[in-house]
Parts: sequence; structure tokens; C-alpha cells
Amino acid sequence: MKAFLVLENGDVYEGESFGYESEEVGEIVFNTSMAGYQEILTDPSYKKQIVTLTYPMIGNYGINPEDMESDKIQASGLIVKEYVSLPSNFRSKESLSDFLIRYKIPAISGIDTRKLTRFIRSNGSPNGGLFVANNYSNSFLDKVKSFSGITGLDLAKEVSTKSSYEFGEKTGKQFSVAVYDFGVKTNILRKLDEAGFSVKVFPATTPVETLFQENFSAYFLSNGPGDPEPLHYAIENAGKIIEKNLPLFGICLGHQIIGLATGKKTTKLKFGHRGGNQPVINLKTKKVEITSQNHGFAVVEGESISKETTHLNLNDNTNEGLGSSTAPLMSVQYHPESSPGPHDAEYLFTDFFNMVKKFSELK
Repeated sequence: MKAFLVLENGDVYEGESFGYESEEVGEIVFNTSMAGYQEILTDPSYKKQIVTLTYPMIGNYGINPEDMESDKIQASGLIVKEYVSLPSNFRSKESLSDFLIRYKIPAISGIDTRKLTRFIRSNGSPNGGLFVANNYSNSFLDKVKSFSGITGLDLAKEVSTKSSYEFGEKTGKQFSVAVYDFGVKTNILRKLDEAGFSVKVFPATTPVETLFQENFSAYFLSNGPGDPEPLHYAIENAGKIIEKNLPLFGICLGHQIIGLATGKKTTKLKFGHRGGNQPVINLKTKKVEITSQNHGFAVVEGESISKETTHLNLNDNTNEGLGSSTAPLMSVQYHPESSPGPHDAEYLFTDFFNMVKKFSELK
């Protein structure tokens, strides 16, 4: 079947369908990672987004159950230059096409992804749609224009767990952490478990007073999709944790929520940071980390770098981390769990554990 990618400005890209024969609208974004398409597709942070992969050949190593970052595909669609229909990998259990069809996600191949990426870099991330059909229809553009975009939407509620659950090994753990699930990736939970925490995950809207009743050693705000500003409940809960001076760590959306809870503002980036090659400097150690990122919003730094800033993006100088000299607080905009991506920042989970340990010794 043919497939059509339609942008809100009226641009049309014609290619071939290799996913589910349907139609979806969303924000068109690109990711520059050279591998990890399964992790990208199953990352809840991609809710309501159609992902363009800039690496030209996709599908060559197939799909396997171990690399899922959530229980299903979260992205609204997939755009690639060349799809490889016959994967070659001893871990592969199914093809990327079968995976997309199983979760009813449309995908298009055979278009100029370099041209599309250059357009997004120049004009910002547009709304768009994928349409599988024999012929183009003017109704496709009408459907794209009817999509209001992700700004102002609370997407965390849509991807969050509906009930609390425990993750990993609980016995023999010195400290416990309560995780607010705004779209948490499985590897983040795995890293918290490996760092030495007993992990319990809660729905995004859970009142923080409920968590306080269980006397957790620490609190964690997860990654997630979309705009942080509509998440008033999350910002309020984070503020109460900070007010009680309890250990708190946030990643990506969690970082933005901490920023808003501490009086800062957030802004939508022109085309966001998505890929496994973003250089970030740790202002404390002066070391540069190559990081995995996936976000379209950022904490506003202001005219000068604040004392709370711990990390900066070396490409555009945007804020990549917050901390405090007086409170047990840390957050980063990027993804230290490296799934997919480099492992430069995995130390942050150990830093979090050590921060909690130091806090417990001072109590």
C-alpha cells in the first residue's frame, strides 16, 4: 500500500506503508540515534508524536521482548528512509513491520528523511499525519489541521500506570524510593533497583500525602511526554516534597516539574533534542558527557546561569540539570539510563543513592 506523510503547511511526502494500514496525526519529530528504534518507539515520552529516524536503514536487527521500555508502542507513527524487511539478529523474535502491525501503528518508508529533518530544523516541529491509502485525498490535510498540537495537553495521565506496583528486588535493600510515573521507562526502574533502592511506582496523580504515609527514603519524578505546565498536580506534589526537605531526583519531564516547582519557567524548543549524541557539561566536574535525550520543552535558564544549574547543553546552552547546596535535590534533562544511547551519565543513579545515604546519616 502507498502511504502519505502530510505536514500542516501542505507539504506531502509519498512513500510505502510497512506498518498498520491506518491513519494517525501528531507532532512530527526526528531522532538522530543510530540504533535503538524499539526503545524509541516504546518510550512513553513519544506519546502523540510521529518519529522520523535519521539513520537511513531501519529494521535490520528486528524486535525482541527484552528491549521494551513500556508495554506497547507509544509513538503515533514511524518515518524511515529504508525499511529492512528481513532482520538478521539472534535476539530477534519478529520483524519491525510485524511489531508495528501488532500495535496498530502506521509507518512510511521510501521518503527523503534528510529533507524532512532539514525542514524541521529550519521551521520547527510541525503537526502532521500518516495516511495509508491508494491515493492522496484533500481530507488528509484537513485532519492534520484539526490537531491542536501537544502544547497545553496533559499527556502524562494517558501513559501513567493506573495502579501502584513494586519493581525489582525488595529484600535486603537499605533505602526505598517512590517513583511518580509520568511515563517512566523500564530501564530507569531497572537502574534504580540496581543502585540499591527498593522501588515502588505510583500513578501520576497520586496525592503526595499518600506517599508520605509509607515513609519512603526518597522520591523520584520520571520522564514523560509533552508539556509540563498543565501538570499542576505534579508541580504541587514536587513542591511539597521539596518543602519537607526530602531527597528528590527528576529525569526529563521530572526535571522540568522540579524547575516549575522551584519558581522557574519552561519553554517549548524549536525542534527539541532527540538522539544519543547530545554533549552536556557537568559544571561541577567540568567533564563533558555524551547523552541520550528526548524532550521538546526545557527549563528556562534566564539571562545568566543560576547557582542551581548543574549541567548545560553545549549545543545550545539550554539547562540540562538542577541541584541545591542546601537541599537533597537533583535533576537532569537527559536520560542517564541510556536506553538507547551512551552510558556516560549512569553515575547519576549512584549519586542519587549516595545523596539519600548522606541525608539518612544526617537525620
